[in-house]
Amino acid sequence: MFFVNSRAIIERNYNNEKQIVIQTRSKPNEPLKIELPGGRIEPYESLTQALRREVKEETGLEITEIEGEETRIDTVGINPEFEVECIKPFGAYQTIKGPIDSVGYYFRCKAEGELLKNGDETTDIRWINIHELSDLINNSPLQFANVDRAGIIYYLKQKEGNW
Repeated sequence: MFFVNSRAIIERNYNNEKQIVIQTRSKPNEPLKIELPGGRIEPYESLTQALRREVKEETGLEITEIEGEETRIDTVGINPEFEVECIKPFGAYQTIKGPIDSVGYYFRCKAEGELLKNGDETTDIRWINIHELSDLINNSPLQFANVDRAGIIYYLKQKEGNW
């Protein structure tokens, strides 16, 4: 099995602190894990379409802005039988060991709306400030989903970049 994922780092400034959305994945017969919103792209679905769909299903939020979306180029109209998109994500991951091989792309986003109480296999959907997130991942990294652990650490190291 091989999967391709589109994952969201949804940011906001609240009380002069940067916050992002995290959630708890609640799949049957699997341990609960903290993760970022996002998931598998469907066949021939663009990365940004998948991001918007997954965020809506899991959190209830509507993405209003995606960092890097202005870099998107596609080949629509050149060859109607083969179309490709190219976009600059915030970051990318590739599993290098484990039971499921996947690649994924992280996008920094802004969104609006109200968080769901429970989403598509998600619970405890919430905003968390960056300091709390940093403490959580440093003190107990195994409570985070395997694919998001490195992405969150990468984000925390890059967060000084303003957007």
